[in-house]
Amino acid sequence: MTAAFELDPRLLADTHPLAHWPLCEVRLMDDARYPWLVLVPRAAGARDLIDLDEAARMQLQQETDVASMALRDVFSPDKLNVAALGNVVEQLHVHVIARFRDDDAWPAPVWGAHPRLPRSDAAREALIQRLQPALPHFTFKENPA
Repeated sequence: MTAAFELDPRLLADTHPLAHWPLCEVRLMDDARYPWLVLVPRAAGARDLIDLDEAARMQLQQETDVASMALRDVFSPDKLNVAALGNVVEQLHVHVIARFRDDDAWPAPVWGAHPRLPRSDAAREALIQRLQPALPHFTFKENPA
């Protein structure tokens, strides 16, 4: 599944690597307004969830749950937003965003609300240091045969 996988250039430009999970590349969206993870399944040509086989869809759900729990545990958001849109970047990817009633877009979706506000290197490293301890506490179930 990984042989022909390439990260879309827009995802590469807008995110920073955070973790390498069994199915997904976990990346941190470079927008200082929100704690925002992007999970990109390493599945060449996948554009929609139905492009993954059943085992990969189950693995993606597990990894999305892990990312969601990590954001919830670290940030205690008012709401988690989880979405796989793909209207701009067609490569299959899942957004997991910690939302707060006082964030810049609340209660509207974050997409298109404001231009991306890049984090400084120091702010990004501090956020990664905050997140990383929460991520390895989860284990992954084996994919069904």
